[in-house]
Amino acid sequence: MCRSIKTLRPPFQEIVTEDDMHAAALQYVRKISGFRAPAAHNAQAFEDAVAAVTAATATLLATLQVRR
Repeated sequence: MCRSIKTLRPPFQEIVTEDDMHAAALQYVRKISGFRAPAAHNAQAFEDAVAAVTAATATLLATLQVRR
């Protein structure tokens, strides 16, 4: 697991911004792809993956039920 990705759900984070989700998605895609920055011919696939993971993260966080 990528240790630089922080937990974004309560009680660890009460307020999660789009930037928080994008940063986590970027770290995840970097880890999975093995690229810190993709070559030009892979840039669109990389950006699409980051956008998809960001959207999936937003959906997950919006539907989680956290017991306190």
